[in-house]
Amino acid sequence: MTTENIKTIAVIGAGTMGQGIAQLLASSGYAVMLYDVQPELTKTAIASIRKNLETNVERGRITSEQKDISINRIEAVGDFRTLQVDLAIEAVIEKLDIKQKIFSELEKINGQDCILLSNTSSLSITQIASALKHPGRFAGLHFFNPATAMKLVEIVIGVATDSTTIELLKDFSSRISKSCVIAKDSPGFIVNRIARHFYTESLRIAEDNVTNFQTIDALMKSSGFKMGPFELMDLIGIDINYSVTEAMFNAFHQEPKFRPNRLQQQKIEAGYLGRKSGKGFYEY
Repeated sequence: MTTENIKTIAVIGAGTMGQGIAQLLASSGYAVMLYDVQPELTKTAIASIRKNLETNVERGRITSEQKDISINRIEAVGDFRTLQVDLAIEAVIEKLDIKQKIFSELEKINGQDCILLSNTSSLSITQIASALKHPGRFAGLHFFNPATAMKLVEIVIGVATDSTTIELLKDFSSRISKSCVIAKDSPGFIVNRIARHFYTESLRIAEDNVTNFQTIDALMKSSGFKMGPFELMDLIGIDINYSVTEAMFNAFHQEPKFRPNRLQQQKIEAGYLGRKSGKGFYEY
């Protein structure tokens, strides 16, 4: 398999990240099969992608013709068995058993040349791959939200990942206009391991009533960050951000510096998940 052979790509998961990845791939010239276990979400996702592309037309970033071409490259798929592709990217909930099942099923319906990738931000690539018969063609390809705008991707190497897979992913990243970094399989990889303290320390400062979260956000933005930690958690999804922290906390054997915060837990229990629910640390 070479990057020239990659024509059709499956994106499994039609949430925020899946939408962004699907839009990116379609805009890069690939045919995309978008699947979600909840079929209605794929229709919502494509409508959201259409709206994003229309906004890009209004801002002069693309033409109306380019918008139509990109949206027509995305197909909503209701039957998992039809996902016979050259490359597949999974972007679903951070649950090991769910991811392993997805890739086991993808392996059954695709040839050995099909490249299998996880967008996981916290789970072990090696552990996910342990469910596969051919783990050499499996790796992590970690995008950042929004996938259409953020230039960085992490290529995460599992213990069994073949060197040919790594080289292919370097070229593929370039073809979708991303800068890539190579990371060994370690909790949080590179970016999330560094960034975790951006969130956890900010939450502790707010929890200790040193100051409020609005002030923390304003301070961080005045220091050069485009978004403050609480704005960013609302964008990512408080539940998703919390689950990554929780996974890293457990992966590092309950290392205190990665301890999940009760403020996030309370927001999740109340259903305040950020922008996607209309309310998080801020109201939308």
